[in-house]
Amino acid sequence: MGAPIASTEPRKIILDCDPGHDDAVAILLAHGSPAIELLAVTTVVGNQTLEKVTQNALAVGTIAGITGVPFAAGCARPLVRTIENAPDIHGESGMDGPVQPESAIELDPRHAVDLIIDTVMAHDPGTITLVPTGGLTNIAMAARKEPRIVERVKEVVLMGGGYHVGNWSAVAEFNIIIDPEAAHIVFNEKWPVVMVGLDLTHQALATDEVVKKIEEIGTGPAKFVRELMDFFQATYKDAQGFDFPPVHDPCAVAYVIDPSIVTTRKVPVNIELAGTLTLGMTVADFRAPAPADCHTSVAVDLDHERFWDLVTDALVRIGEVKVLVP
Repeated sequence: MGAPIASTEPRKIILDCDPGHDDAVAILLAHGSPAIELLAVTTVVGNQTLEKVTQNALAVGTIAGITGVPFAAGCARPLVRTIENAPDIHGESGMDGPVQPESAIELDPRHAVDLIIDTVMAHDPGTITLVPTGGLTNIAMAARKEPRIVERVKEVVLMGGGYHVGNWSAVAEFNIIIDPEAAHIVFNEKWPVVMVGLDLTHQALATDEVVKKIEEIGTGPAKFVRELMDFFQATYKDAQGFDFPPVHDPCAVAYVIDPSIVTTRKVPVNIELAGTLTLGMTVADFRAPAPADCHTSVAVDLDHERFWDLVTDALVRIGEVKVLVP
């Protein structure tokens, strides 16, 4: 038998995010890629408060000229923990740097959890991929409120965690540690989970060469990304010592577009909920080959050049969009 032929149908996704500089790039990549059908954008507390990240999502949608896609606000706090944001990385607005336009998009009246459930239940089983790039509160709540979505979702491709690397603690990544109970729910449901964690996303650096290529596109959305990266580079240098910022969240979208850009390994993963020093750790068990029923995988290696080619291609396809700037 020959190799399976890749589907030419766009992959349907719901992007659940907390913009966030890298979330903004993820939205632009999802919108601009012909391989993705963006069904909904939902927001969750994380990089900043729910109100701020929701405003940021609407601003990105306006900058990209997104129409006909519902945007909905979700959970304003974690399931159990107190709210923890990341202003040292993303600034007080959650997306500091560029001037934001007035939103041309009205929020869907539904809670994000209900929009996720409604969208999954309205489509054929196995056709929708959930792509969470923030804390997992909305996804966990949706699975608890309507358990039937678990068997209908094709897979969950999330940006979060790290099998060897942490950033908010020595061993835990921000999106997981801000709501570890939600992460525990999501990782322990029986849907396929691909963890695109820090081990992979720290390879997605926005180098000078990358930023120059984006700048050369010359459109408003490309200028917006350039300004995002300028701010992001400065904060990552100050906060974590990176010379170039790792642009985490679009890596999850890139995996959905073309899985060959990301090497993955099937391995059992669970979430530490009780450790004094290890709360929120994504514990990956590499001691033996994964059992046959293992439903979790971790991302290992990124094709840096092809990843950024996807991003720049999406920006070229979005083109120039007329937006009002306050």
